Amino acid sequence: MGTTPRANTTGLRQFLDLEQQRDWIEGKTDFPDAGDRSESLEQRFKYAARFEKLLRRPQAKEVLEILGLYGPNCIPDPRRTERFYWSVSCLPSTSDKPLVRVNASWMELFTLYAQGEDIRARFIVHLSDFTTDRSATPGRVDEPFLEQSVAMPEDVSYFFPRGADIFGINVRGSVSIRKFLASHRVLRAIRTFNLTHMNRGRNAYQASHCYSVADYMQAD
Repeated sequence: MGTTPRANTTGLRQFLDLEQQRDWIEGKTDFPDAGDRSESLEQRFKYAARFEKLLRRPQAKEVLEILGLYGPNCIPDPRRTERFYWSVSCLPSTSDKPLVRVNASWMELFTLYAQGEDIRARFIVHLSDFTTDRSATPGRVDEPFLEQSVAMPEDVSYFFPRGADIFGINVRGSVSIRKFLASHRVLRAIRTFNLTHMNRGRNAYQASHCYSVADYMQAD
């Protein structure tokens, strides 16, 4: 895989052709630290205080460890695509009060919240990856699979955001989040959704990117 963007292409097609993207989705190949990390010191300092505030939260250790799993496993070529094709915000000022949120294009991908002293996660994925017949039919959600993908059945719930073939999954507790991310089917679905939105073009949330949090999402 070369490091020079391909002309007349958009999204990650500049760096990874469709075959490489499909292989990555299926776990047949990996691109650990394939590109240089371009960093803005101004941007890093902008959110340094928020990061320090996050570190004082009782959930900080679990948040950063979960991000350490999510980043290398769920985002292709995270170093080269950082900020411009995906971003992570730290304690964003939104009404749902997340601890961190990962975005690409105009879409939320992954959010972590406080759940008492523990955490809970929200994943946004394609509905068709979690139905029994691969359709985008809400009544066909594969509930047994979801329940088997977490530590306890009550740790998972779901909802239907607006938009075609969009599905939201809530997972409660760091143990269940880890188990969920260890599922091959789940990982493939997350990768597929993330690539879909990273391929739509530049990330709309570049200005809220927190490099200090992103440090934990790199495969260093």
